[in-house]
Amino acid sequence: MILATDVHYFDGRARAAGVLFADWSDALAAATLTADIDAVADYQPGAFYRRELPCLAALLAKLDAPPECIVVDGHAWLDGAGRPGLGAHLWESLQRRVAVVGVAKTRFVDTPAEAEVLRGGARPLYVTAAGLEPALARAAVARMAGAHRLPDLLKQADRLARGG
Repeated sequence: MILATDVHYFDGRARAAGVLFADWSDALAAATLTADIDAVADYQPGAFYRRELPCLAALLAKLDAPPECIVVDGHAWLDGAGRPGLGAHLWESLQRRVAVVGVAKTRFVDTPAEAEVLRGGARPLYVTAAGLEPALARAAVARMAGAHRLPDLLKQADRLARGG
């Protein structure tokens, strides 16, 4: 299974949400899950992963078995030189046993141009991966269901995290 995740923060708390699906082209989720986190760390510029990783860990703890791949809302790698983003930190925390694909809506300063994936418009997504060949990750995200820039299942994870 593949797990698409998102986290929403409100009033010092967070809700992590996940959408499970079997194939990158699936239009519907096989299952969904959420985890509410009562206390979250403050945002630290340049260290976003410190706030987000505990939330994702709480979500993953609800699964009976780890997924084969996790999609995060953010970068796996911030640049072509291997500076780790949220996805790479998650991959390391999982002892490199589960591939992580980062799908970011905004470009980090040194995100390489080859990370761009165009879907449903002129503004790209930025797709990087840890534990999976980057070209395969980009192709997988490109073929995800949905006519718009953000794939439908990633939108569903966002809505769940926001309480929808």
